[in-house]
Amino acid sequence: MLTVCLLILTLIIGVLIALILLSHRHNINYWRKKGLVSYVKPVPFFGNFYSMTFKKQSITDFTKEIYNSFPEAKYTGMLQFNLPTLVLRDPELIKDVCIKNFEHFTDHRNFVPEDADPLFGRMVFFLKGEKWREMRNTLTPSFTGSKMKFLFELISKCSNDFVQYFLKHPNEASSVEMKDTFTRYATDIIATTAFGITVNSMENRDNEFFQRGKEAVDFNSVTRLIKIIALTMFTNIMKFIGEPIMSRSTTRFFLNIVRETIKIRNEKNITRPDMIHLLMKASNTEKGEKMSINDIAAQGLIFFLAGFSTSATVMGFIVHELAINTKIQEKLRKEIDHFTEEGEITYDTLFKMKYLDMVLSETLRKYPANGMIDRVCVKSFTLPKATNDSEEFLVEPDTILWLPIYALHHDPKYFPDPEKFDPERFSDENKDNINPYAYIPFGLGPRKCIGDRFALMEIKILIVHLLQNFVIEREERTKHPIVFEKNFLVIPDGDAWVKFEKRTDKIHHNRLE
Repeated sequence: MLTVCLLILTLIIGVLIALILLSHRHNINYWRKKGLVSYVKPVPFFGNFYSMTFKKQSITDFTKEIYNSFPEAKYTGMLQFNLPTLVLRDPELIKDVCIKNFEHFTDHRNFVPEDADPLFGRMVFFLKGEKWREMRNTLTPSFTGSKMKFLFELISKCSNDFVQYFLKHPNEASSVEMKDTFTRYATDIIATTAFGITVNSMENRDNEFFQRGKEAVDFNSVTRLIKIIALTMFTNIMKFIGEPIMSRSTTRFFLNIVRETIKIRNEKNITRPDMIHLLMKASNTEKGEKMSINDIAAQGLIFFLAGFSTSATVMGFIVHELAINTKIQEKLRKEIDHFTEEGEITYDTLFKMKYLDMVLSETLRKYPANGMIDRVCVKSFTLPKATNDSEEFLVEPDTILWLPIYALHHDPKYFPDPEKFDPERFSDENKDNINPYAYIPFGLGPRKCIGDRFALMEIKILIVHLLQNFVIEREERTKHPIVFEKNFLVIPDGDAWVKFEKRTDKIHHNRLE
């Protein structure tokens, strides 16, 4: 019996290997057969993803390597394992794909089928076609300038609480590990604005919301990776099993928060200036249907994930650069002191701070939250010649296109001396020299990040409150230049340290005490 089982297992493994080799044989010459000359030669099975799969390269280095493989080409071909992917290098072509001919490239690649997970599949980022349009139209009114004013006080309170913690704990202020610290701040922001609950993750370090959040964003775990692969390859089986991307307990945790919050508000007619209230008000679609509990929870969760993995990281990058560039920090502090001389910061004055906007724009240029973003072709489209000696290229449905954000932002053709942190690139005198399609930290076109105003506001408020109260300095463990982790996220490798030194100059008035 054992011998038979071994023979069957050997046969199965042999068939799988044969299928993999046949698939690779078909795909390894994919671009050559299509007539594209500007493509990076793949390796068996992994395509061009060997270095990323085994964490030999960061997404920043990988994206730049592919981008620079054919400097004269408008686009370059590669394979994500066996998935044909075009990397767009030309800003005008990026404009055509994302704006002018958007109807041909409306979707993102979705690793999780919509009906296979109660939360992940319903996120606006992953929805496709008409369902994406309906959800986008439902959510868009919640992210206008007037609605951001609605959320301003909640975010400002979180920022005040964050700074107060370090004023009360000077020993901790002298040695701040930014990854953990700003993740806690982002946690509090999303908890109060998207889920309607108040937590203080600096004081209550083991609160359940923070712990569940860490589990929700742990995409490096083997279990999470297996689930995503299984959902992609064995969708019907996974739907039958009903196993979500996150653990069942964490999925229930987020769903229960939204369910109980909505129930209590409806029963007691409670209004709170947060995202749940805005979504409840905006939940009538054109068809007269209301967003389900799962829909509302899913949109809250995607902002939670963004807060953990992007907003918190950008906060760390901007604080790091202020610690390194003391003259820039001092110039920014003078602007903040000027605008807060008559009282506490307001939403309107926050967005009058031009130099603050310049510093944040340069941070997002040097350290974009995503090394790349994608589009998926949904309707055949002919691209212009990639090079002078090539032919026009027909993009077929389901082909993936990459927008190599990090590489564009570090191309000296568009940003001279790209490794230099220089906010003056975005001054009134200079910003018109920037190609708007080579600077795309939040993406471009109708599928541009819907939460960009929200992210900018939460980061700006924090920087204002920090510089009102502290001088940001290097700590003995501060690493510069930053080295990135070898994975798909633009994040520093290892811990990231700075020091918050309490201000003592006479200009400063501690408005938080």
